[in-house]
Amino acid sequence: MKITVENPEDGADIEALLDLAFGTERGGKTVYRLREGVDPVAELGGVIREDGVLKGSLRFWPIVLGDDRAPALLLGPVAVAPEDRGKGYARALIWNGLGIAAKIGYRIVLLVGDEPYYAQFGFKRHLAMGLDLPGPVDPARFLGLELVHGALAGIRGMVHKASPGEALPFAAATMRQRGE
Repeated sequence: MKITVENPEDGADIEALLDLAFGTERGGKTVYRLREGVDPVAELGGVIREDGVLKGSLRFWPIVLGDDRAPALLLGPVAVAPEDRGKGYARALIWNGLGIAAKIGYRIVLLVGDEPYYAQFGFKRHLAMGLDLPGPVDPARFLGLELVHGALAGIRGMVHKASPGEALPFAAATMRQRGE
């Protein structure tokens, strides 16, 4: 299995895979409000193709947290072709994306998903408890991950979609604040 970075030519295949995995009415969900009009983080988008056929994909989206607008990522959707589920593609995509996110300086990742599955990657419900999403969601499915221990300490409030360039990795955001 080879994971490559998503490129613009993958867009139509990814949308078809998402339709197959989640249905065509998925756009009304709360997390999609955070994605509307925002580009996914390009270097974190991963795809798996076999013989030219898209088998799986994962995207991360820039978000900011609370009044302080702390930079973070929203993981998802992760999708695998129905005939390829159970082969470890989703796990590989998630581990790969989280590894790259940590390397480039992101500190926080949020998602809406099943804690029993996402716990293997370190996602926990209690880490997102001080945060709110801009719409209805089952609170038990709103999970957080600290790529840097303590990164979510003291962060409270609403999760917002990021403006262009706003949800930079922590190191880049700190340099930007200092005018470097």
